Amino acid sequence: MENPDNIDRMTTLSQVMETLRKRGIHKEFRMNESCEMKYEDSEKNYKPEELTILKTYRFEGDSNPADNVVLYVVQADDRNFGIIIDSYGAESNYPGPEFDSFLRNIPIEESDEY
Repeated sequence: MENPDNIDRMTTLSQVMETLRKRGIHKEFRMNESCEMKYEDSEKNYKPEELTILKTYRFEGDSNPADNVVLYVVQADDRNFGIIIDSYGAESNYPGPEFDSFLRNIPIEESDEY
C-alpha cells in the first residue's frame, strides 16, 4: 500500500530530513574507526548485516556537481531507525573504500513508507 504522505516528491535534503524528523527518524549512523556504523548518541555499533536500507534519496546540486548528496533511511535489527548521509562522487564524506564496501553489504528492502 502506498503511503499518501510519501516524501518522494520532496526536492531538497532539508525537506526530506525535516519530514523524517517529524516521523521520529532523526538519528544518524556514522562510520567509526573500526569501520562499523555507530548509532548517534549511543554506544551501539552495527555491521552491514545488522542494518537494512529502506529508502534512498539522491540530491544533485543545481549549480555545482560537488553538491551531490545521498541520504539512506536505515533500520537496524534491534528496530533503531536512522539515516546515513554521504556526498557522492569524488567528494565522499568517508575517505577510502571501506564506506562504499560497507554500504554495498547492507541489504536493501525499499519501502514506499519512507
